[in-house]
Amino acid sequence: MTDIGLSIGEIARRTGLSVDTLRFYEREGLLTRPVERDAAGRRVYRVEDEGWLEICTNLRRTGMPLGEIRRFADLVRAGAGNERERLAILQEHRERVTEEIRRLEKFRDVIDYKVRAYAAEVEKGTAATFWTGAPA
Repeated sequence: MTDIGLSIGEIARRTGLSVDTLRFYEREGLLTRPVERDAAGRRVYRVEDEGWLEICTNLRRTGMPLGEIRRFADLVRAGAGNERERLAILQEHRERVTEEIRRLEKFRDVIDYKVRAYAAEVEKGTAATFWTGAPA
């Protein structure tokens, strides 16, 4: 670590992101400020960048498209006055995530039913032919 901040390797370790992902996020304009460079040209991150990277990672892992994350980052970079737009982006994404959770819960319900049915067949000792169509 330098006196100025964190190296790319240090921020990678702290966030769990790869160095390549950090470079990609920078290239794609997903960060809220330009990454500084030291005298040797190496990237230097601030401790507060860690929080923003966590937000980006969570948005990405929950399916937010890169373009939307970029738009959100652009609004944050622009500063005060666009909070309603930021809120709208987050609310729309939250609704998509909620819908995806509902969809996955339906799949889980079917799996739960199949687990119960199969467990009952295992308990009865008849699982060998269960779902195979072979005669018992």
